[in-house]
Amino acid sequence: MSRLRSLKVFSVVIPLLLTMVAITPAVKAAPAVFAHPGVLNSAASLDFIRTKVNAGAQPWKSAYDSMMASKYGSLTRAPKPRAVVECGPTSNPNNGCTDEREDAIAAYTMSLAWYITRDTRYAQKAVAIFDAWSGTITSHTNSNARLQTGWAGATWPRAAEIIRYSYTGWSASSIGKFSTMLRTVYLPTLLPGAVSMNGNWELVMMEAAIGISVFLEDKTSYDKAMTKFLGRVPAFIYLTSDGSLPKVAPGSGLSGRTAIVNYWQGQGTFMNGLTQETCRDFTHTGYGLASISDVAETSRIQGTDLYSTDVGERLRQALGLHSQYQLGTAMPSNLCGGTKSGSLGPVTEVGFNALHTRLGIAMANTQKLTEQRRPAGSDNLFVAWETLTHAENPN
Repeated sequence: MSRLRSLKVFSVVIPLLLTMVAITPAVKAAPAVFAHPGVLNSAASLDFIRTKVNAGAQPWKSAYDSMMASKYGSLTRAPKPRAVVECGPTSNPNNGCTDEREDAIAAYTMSLAWYITRDTRYAQKAVAIFDAWSGTITSHTNSNARLQTGWAGATWPRAAEIIRYSYTGWSASSIGKFSTMLRTVYLPTLLPGAVSMNGNWELVMMEAAIGISVFLEDKTSYDKAMTKFLGRVPAFIYLTSDGSLPKVAPGSGLSGRTAIVNYWQGQGTFMNGLTQETCRDFTHTGYGLASISDVAETSRIQGTDLYSTDVGERLRQALGLHSQYQLGTAMPSNLCGGTKSGSLGPVTEVGFNALHTRLGIAMANTQKLTEQRRPAGSDNLFVAWETLTHAENPN
């Protein structure tokens, strides 16, 4: 190779390599030092809502009151742990599935109540729920085992991060047992993902794995989960810049228009913000959007802002598209045959707050839907109390 040709090659390759070095680790790598509490809620964001609730400000006070009036806010709640949680299709059989998910949400509820009120009874109840499950559960089984692991696994570290870093009464031995549960019962199931399933499965599984990795300060698992998450988001939300067909998740093996259209629920016309599950129903679509928002929020706390990347643009477009039709606009015939199925759950607050409140992006339909539905409650799976935690929260 001539010297001139070599210089030309290096002039292209070296800047490309430098770009890869500069950009890829910043998106995928775990932080040098984990921030705590750092799963969905930061210390600053928790302080914000504590101040608002204690001042009686709206919508936070009504959101807090609604949370505490729910079945998750009772100090008399008795956890119902199982050694083996068996979850079949649509949780049939349901051997501990609802109990596990709802106990995790109850622990999260108690952690928020503790942080806001500083009433130690709530922290003690959260720890009692942690102890009950960490001293009992050994596995998840049956066809929905991975999804169940994702749903419960997404909620446990949110609660545990708040308690561990604001309450001194959680003993080291108890924390150790809880950590072992997350490391041995949850992570091995979560990290391989679920590439062949509908997108909401893998998205919530990666949400859970990322949250657990923060709690465990496990950089290797964080990196693995974030890499899989960043590969799945473009395969879940379509942008016209993707081309004539949606992207596919790495390792899916999908190729060709027919296979991809079938995977996208038979939808052959693609538009900004369409998701892989839109024409299945808005409910499962909402699960995926919730996990994308939650991971982006955790990533932001840990030092990487995904909202200002392709992830944020896809989320913005998807929230806008689905909010429009959730509000009652008639769906065109080229979208799901003109028929909307299901309903978005209480899933818009986190993404809307990040994109609109913090970044100043106008999102008229998402704003209308979000404000109309306040205070957002829980889907009883893994989404809970987003108006309380994220409405107009600048932190």
